[in-house]
Amino acid sequence: MPGADLPVRAVLPATVDAVRSHGTAVLVAPPGSGKTSLLPLALGDALGGTIVVAEPRRMATRAAAARLATLVGEPLGQRIGYAMRGERSGGRGLRVEVVTTGLLVRRLQENPELPGVAAVVIDECHERHLDADLLLAFCLDIRANLRDDLALVATSATPDTARLSRVLGTDRPAPVVTASAALYDVAIEWAPPPVAVPLLPGGRVDPRLLDHVAAVVRRALAENDGDILVFVPGEAEINGVTRRLAGENVLPLFGRQTRAEQDRALAASGTRRIVVTTSVAESSLTVPGVRVVVDSGLAREPRTDQSRGLGALVTCRVSKSSADQRAGRAGREAPGRVYRCWSAADHVHLDDHSAPEIAIADLAGFALDLAAWGAPAGEGLTLLEAAPAVAMTAATELLRRLDAVDDSGRITERGRRMAAIGAHPRLARALIDGTPRVGAARAREIVAMLSDDSSRDSGDDLPARWRSLRRGDDRAATARWREETTRLTRALPSPARHQPPATPASSAPASSAPASTAPAPAGPASDGPAGVVPDDLAVGTVVGLAYPDRIARVRGADSTTYQMSGGTGAALDPQSPLRSTTWLAIAVADRAPGRADARIRSAAPIDEQTARDIAAELLGTTDQIRWDNGRIVARRIDALGAIVLSDVPLSNPDPLLVQVAVRDGIRRSGLSVLRWSEAARTLRERLAFCHAHLGPPWPAVDDEALLAGLDDWLGPKLATARDLAHLDLTSALRQLLPWPAAARFDELAPERLQVPSGSEVRLTYDGAEPPVLAVKLQEVFGWTATPAVADGRVPVVLHLLSPARRPVAVTSDLASFWKQGYPQVRAELRARYPRHPWPEDPLTAIPTNRPKPRR
Repeated sequence: MPGADLPVRAVLPATVDAVRSHGTAVLVAPPGSGKTSLLPLALGDALGGTIVVAEPRRMATRAAAARLATLVGEPLGQRIGYAMRGERSGGRGLRVEVVTTGLLVRRLQENPELPGVAAVVIDECHERHLDADLLLAFCLDIRANLRDDLALVATSATPDTARLSRVLGTDRPAPVVTASAALYDVAIEWAPPPVAVPLLPGGRVDPRLLDHVAAVVRRALAENDGDILVFVPGEAEINGVTRRLAGENVLPLFGRQTRAEQDRALAASGTRRIVVTTSVAESSLTVPGVRVVVDSGLAREPRTDQSRGLGALVTCRVSKSSADQRAGRAGREAPGRVYRCWSAADHVHLDDHSAPEIAIADLAGFALDLAAWGAPAGEGLTLLEAAPAVAMTAATELLRRLDAVDDSGRITERGRRMAAIGAHPRLARALIDGTPRVGAARAREIVAMLSDDSSRDSGDDLPARWRSLRRGDDRAATARWREETTRLTRALPSPARHQPPATPASSAPASSAPASTAPAPAGPASDGPAGVVPDDLAVGTVVGLAYPDRIARVRGADSTTYQMSGGTGAALDPQSPLRSTTWLAIAVADRAPGRADARIRSAAPIDEQTARDIAAELLGTTDQIRWDNGRIVARRIDALGAIVLSDVPLSNPDPLLVQVAVRDGIRRSGLSVLRWSEAARTLRERLAFCHAHLGPPWPAVDDEALLAGLDDWLGPKLATARDLAHLDLTSALRQLLPWPAAARFDELAPERLQVPSGSEVRLTYDGAEPPVLAVKLQEVFGWTATPAVADGRVPVVLHLLSPARRPVAVTSDLASFWKQGYPQVRAELRARYPRHPWPEDPLTAIPTNRPKPRR
């Protein structure tokens, strides 16, 4: 019996019974236990019809199908087949078909009834890939509304399945069946580097860590028997470790290898092997013969900077659950050992689980699939986890800009064509709108090149990369590129060339980018009316259509930094062949935490006219009127997003915009930036006095109140930028005088008071304090009643001055002063100021502001 020794066989009857009785089930089994191999065959025997198995990765899809075909003793394509984007084995009538989750999502969009399919198995759900979450939601919707007979089984390599069980159930959670694999003991060796080796800026891996990983592998070779599986974060690190292990039997294993190379790494042999791989071998692949695991402790995950629209693959520490999955690979066939390149103390601080992709990834494609399903933003669907609101809003807004959805989030006809292409919405837009500009063949080839994330380490010059692909310099890369180009040809047939672009194409071809001299690929490279566009500019055009927010212009003549239209700065490598290019269309850029500028990973030359054409929606002319250190600066700016194309002075700015600029500037800087004349200060103090002692309708004029009501008193005084320099704050403040009480303002809070000598003396106000009248003592002879203001409510404070205008007394009670204070003042000052009158009886003396004439 094929697979009789696999642990899952013991729980297959329980799993089949659960599916028959509930229609859904969760199977928990560790990697290598046979769930991917035996479960589809058991379901096929029990249910009839085709069993479709969805795998998260292309490599796992092909490997699983090959394993199933071996178990039934048939060649691939007979009753066991597989399908993925651009590749298929087997036709109708398959017993089991293994497909990638993304491809199955596409199929469901085209025909959600899945005719002839008895069950869908979604494998490795614990990895929480975005396509798998989406597929699960779609299948649940189909079961609820179209086909209640469609069986659905989710498999997981970890026991944390409570949420998965609840989602799969209807009235009650779906049954969970657990297979206990006969795992052998795995000894853990903590093998941190002798000196801590943190990640380099931009998430790059320090070469010293690769040195250490290679040294640990050599140690493992000496201390153990059996094959060694080495986990590193990505292809660059695979190549780095492979070079450091020269002379050993090293087999790299990663996604963009040829099928033959992958099969060689996955096949057991009589020679001891060192397989260097990535997270791809954590759970969805079985690598036979492994007794030892060397784990770098690093993984590479997608991250999206929602505020800047930049995405990147980020190197990060593995989670505890991922580390356990990797370690378990050493104990499948015999006792094993794992060497962890970190310490036990560091292990304690690792996250328990990796973040689900829905929480960290770009959701534009996810949002388009939801809209195409008729469930904008997931409305009415059962998702394992809700998408973050910020990320979903950003994705939906992008789809609106691409005219893929309408204002309500419903998919448009253009959006359906984009979804059918099976690429990221940005790239689908570039293919549709790029075809009439650069020709259908070139548009497909460029989009196919941009679709391959694994070529990010091939240099930042995209036209050079395209020429390399057309020459076939890297046979594996060229094969993938040609497959994707062919697929795009099927996905977007010739009617697309009649689809009008989002903005009119330029009537004159750009000429600043050099034409490519590379040999043409198979088929026409410049078909259609746009064949006159040079190849390098064709690349820039398609990239710019995909990423108009990443069109960039150099910041200075000798600079390698650029301003992107989306607002973020970007920097080229100083040695980049693109460093002399004024305009770029950037395909990939990532920004390290703490850095202002992003790092340009891949880009193509473009010129200003083409940039204006393909990103016309970003073009705009604005009158910028701003407050600059107490003055108004008015400019007219033509811009492409955040890229300033021209900036000229504006002679007659809009008065309303001037008022807004002044208001905002004063609120930021405070009232002290205004030119306060003595008259304005006095008026403000008088108003403050009235508000304090009389209350409404007299207004508050403290800083907070005046800043809050700028439009009421200052706005009407500004019509042009020149008005600010000549602003009359006294007149402006009078706008606040309440009517009709304003008619009595000078009576209630007089600016001056007439004293007995006949002089008009200024009153000094200080908010709520009583006003002060500073006057020479001789001028108030005979004044017995202290003056009062505010309808007699507030007595004035008299500062009585000597002839030298120095205070000799402060009083609000003149009658008492004449009786008690004056005699002492007279005794002290009459000899010092003999020319001034010092009568014994000041109440009968004649008030005067003049000294006695000289004799």
